Amino acid sequence: MLNLTPWLSAPAWYIAFSGGLDSTVLLHLLADYARNYPAPPLRAVHVHHGLQVAADAWPAHCKTVCDALGIELDVIHVQAAPGASLEQTARNARYTAFEKLLAPGAVMFTGQHRDDQAETLLFRLLRGAGLRGLTAMPVARALGQGSLVRPLLKLSRQQLHTYAISHGLVWVEDPSNADTAFARNFLRGKVFPLLHERWPQAEGNLARSAEHLGEALGLLDELAADDLEAACGNAPLPWLGLDSLDLAALAMLSPARQRNALQYWLSQRSRLPDSRHWAGWHDLRDAAPDACPVWRLTDGELHRSHGRLWWLSGAWLGKVPAGLAWPDPGQAFSLPGNGRVWLTGGQGGADLRITYRRGGEVIQVPGRGRRDLKRLLNEAQVPHFVRPRLPLLWRGDQLVAVANLHGLGQADCQLHWQPPTCVQGLS
Repeated sequence: MLNLTPWLSAPAWYIAFSGGLDSTVLLHLLADYARNYPAPPLRAVHVHHGLQVAADAWPAHCKTVCDALGIELDVIHVQAAPGASLEQTARNARYTAFEKLLAPGAVMFTGQHRDDQAETLLFRLLRGAGLRGLTAMPVARALGQGSLVRPLLKLSRQQLHTYAISHGLVWVEDPSNADTAFARNFLRGKVFPLLHERWPQAEGNLARSAEHLGEALGLLDELAADDLEAACGNAPLPWLGLDSLDLAALAMLSPARQRNALQYWLSQRSRLPDSRHWAGWHDLRDAAPDACPVWRLTDGELHRSHGRLWWLSGAWLGKVPAGLAWPDPGQAFSLPGNGRVWLTGGQGGADLRITYRRGGEVIQVPGRGRRDLKRLLNEAQVPHFVRPRLPLLWRGDQLVAVANLHGLGQADCQLHWQPPTCVQGLS
């Protein structure tokens, strides 16, 4: 019934076990497989959102089911962040918990099935989603350091129900599933029964359409990869470790290909904006040459500086602290929220401290005399968003080095900086 061969080499298997019909069938199938064939160790994970009173009894039910199957159960309590969609915020909390749990190479199995594919397609069509939003849920995708796998996508809800009855399985019914105030419940309880009266194979046909859309998206992704090849190269200051694109290369494309290329590039870094928020791209692209526009997205920000688009997330979006005295110039020094620094080219002397730009700084440049730091950073094409957190090394009242710009300052006191990594929670 399940093809699990691609994931047999994983170090561990987990199953997202809500206690409902879908995950109960999946747990039973995985436990049966593990009993009869060599398989990675299997554990069940129940995420308790605490959103309704009835859910308080579900962990105990899940434990009873798991004990009967000889499967270990982990219960994780999460709190859904406030948001416009309770369904979405609860899902985000759940998947964040899964992501934290997975070690490198581990697999999290979930119970989505063919009917879920159909409901997702119709739901997103009604929201006006683009092609990327309309494509089928993949059987497998990356999740944190591991993988999320949906092995039931070819099976209908009715097939799962028949299996559960024939094997005497017991599951919980979520009372909120009957609340048609939730969009998906309305589709499942009101819309699809009407569709069935005229088109009995509606779910299967819609799921197949989602697969066709996925093939079309694959072709557009290939086009996007080709379009981005020129835009990704020749980035200045490689020590920044930041992803960036050449704006001029993108601007040569048609508007539709610009959006396609950016959607492909951003989809690997952030949840994509809907069509209403793509005005942020136009503002970024069309701003004056000396402007510093920012497009704020769900999981980071896209900045424009010196003709390039730069992706920032994680620590790069945090506040840079005040300057600090350097306790031991002979050792690398971690900067709170801003990577680490170290010295080469000599002892550097005593009375050293690290600060960040406030404006008006000048530095003695070998062979050029005293120069304004702002102009020097312009010459070096240091992006505007980097300058507030670029470490400056002082000896007393004299600026003696600028991080990673070794042509500035004293030759015997070179300051090296490892910037913070650009890490985010979802990709």
